[in-house]
Amino acid sequence: MTAAPAARPFWLQRKWLVGHVLVVVLVLSFVNFGFWQLRRLDEKRTLNAAIEARSSLPVQSVGDVVDPDATSGDVDGFVYRRASAVGTYDADASVLVRSRSLEGRPGFHVLTPLLTDDGAALVVNRGFAPFTIEPAEALAATRPPSGEVEVSGLLLATQERQGIGPTDPPRGVLDEIARVDLDRLQAQYEVDLYPLYLQLSSQVPPSGDLPVVLPEPEQSEGNHLAYAVQWFVFAAVGAGGWPVLLRNTARERRGPPGAAATPPFSVGSISSHVGESTKNEVEARAAP
Repeated sequence: MTAAPAARPFWLQRKWLVGHVLVVVLVLSFVNFGFWQLRRLDEKRTLNAAIEARSSLPVQSVGDVVDPDATSGDVDGFVYRRASAVGTYDADASVLVRSRSLEGRPGFHVLTPLLTDDGAALVVNRGFAPFTIEPAEALAATRPPSGEVEVSGLLLATQERQGIGPTDPPRGVLDEIARVDLDRLQAQYEVDLYPLYLQLSSQVPPSGDLPVVLPEPEQSEGNHLAYAVQWFVFAAVGAGGWPVLLRNTARERRGPPGAAATPPFSVGSISSHVGESTKNEVEARAAP
């Protein structure tokens, strides 16, 4: 009788081969995610260095820093510069940025265009106002002073929609918007806007209790390093754990030391077993 072919090692069986592939894909993905977090950390550190360098420069008039006719892409190097401006607020053109918070309180950011002597307007984020059901109430409570004012603060870039963030109607005059979108504000203002806006730090004369002046952006590195370590740990667990699982499975299949190995399944083994059982039964019946 022809001997049964040797069984394939269990780790070469189809379900285990699929497992090998999945583990390799997961480990490579975890490593990639870890390096991605390290790249994000490097970008954050570069940004923090730029913020510190630019914000430490002397305060200049916004007209000396930014050309009102420049596009947003031309002024990236001036973001986080400290600037000042003198002009008159267009109080009736104020707009609220919804879904903002300060120290855990919900509310709005208050944007008001400042009309300057050069004929352009500088959008000023004047600060935080507590939430009200009707936007008109918040606008009335944060109305800017009349007459000429001098403002200073940080120049910031227009904010763009991220992912599935909220959108604003493209037309019409809005009294609240989702973000500081200078292009959308330009659509409802007749005067030309500077391509950057000013986050207010100080104002003479002041506006009163509201709006509350916002703190400057924090220069935090975030959790990128911790996330990178986590991804690398996941990769190490996958790369080291899978061989351990294979080794333990092989041991279980071999059984304890000294135990006879389980013979492979074959038709011949079944025939031998049936024949031996029949012989034993006949001998038992013939016994006195």
